[in-house]
Amino acid sequence: MYRIAICDDEERQREQVRQLLLALSVKSGIDFEVTAFEAGEQLIEYYERGGEPFHIFILDIEMNGRNGIETARRLREMKRQSEQIIFLTSYPEYMLESFDVITFQYLIKPVEPEVFEEKMLKVCRFFQESESDILIIKSAHEEIVLRQDDIIAIEVVKSLTVKNKLKFTTTHAVYEGKGLISGYASALKAERFLQIHRSILINLLHVHKFSGGQVVMSNGMQLPIGRSKMKEVKDACTKFMVLKAE
Repeated sequence: MYRIAICDDEERQREQVRQLLLALSVKSGIDFEVTAFEAGEQLIEYYERGGEPFHIFILDIEMNGRNGIETARRLREMKRQSEQIIFLTSYPEYMLESFDVITFQYLIKPVEPEVFEEKMLKVCRFFQESESDILIIKSAHEEIVLRQDDIIAIEVVKSLTVKNKLKFTTTHAVYEGKGLISGYASALKAERFLQIHRSILINLLHVHKFSGGQVVMSNGMQLPIGRSKMKEVKDACTKFMVLKAE
């Protein structure tokens, strides 16, 4: 599933894009979760409040208040680098300026449905080809796409009703899913993720410090290190920090 933000100050245009995405979803089997914003300020405030990241921004340019280029520039300044931007606008003269904010596509209204679908499938393929940096987890009702860099820790959760229940703590939210922690340890980047306990897997990128027999993560959560893994964990963290500094 791909999370998409539509930002356009005209309701008719927002609904038109939503319908194009719905039609593409039916044809391709790709699921899109769409959120609409009527102003650039709204989209920026969404991120400032800690909203869950999107995969794709579909932005108009000429809008009331902050225009699309300014909105995209502010989002990039907020370290929203992995989201892909598609401008859908009536103004071709902004095309050169759009390159400054790392634009994936620049489409001129009115866009033909076939052209829109072609470009959307292209950006979806981009994400699929970047799959090594993405983790897809299965929750009770849906599949959730997470960026590996955003994952802080994965923990086994004891449950009487759900077998192999896991908790995924990320920089923006906590998710529940199912699976074996050993399977995720194998699937994730070996140089970045480390199993510090039989029921805990951490992202070394988010290690803040050690405190006794615990590791403190970037969000403040404290996780116990297995007694037999103490030296391995400290050595791995030290090595990671050295490589990161190079």
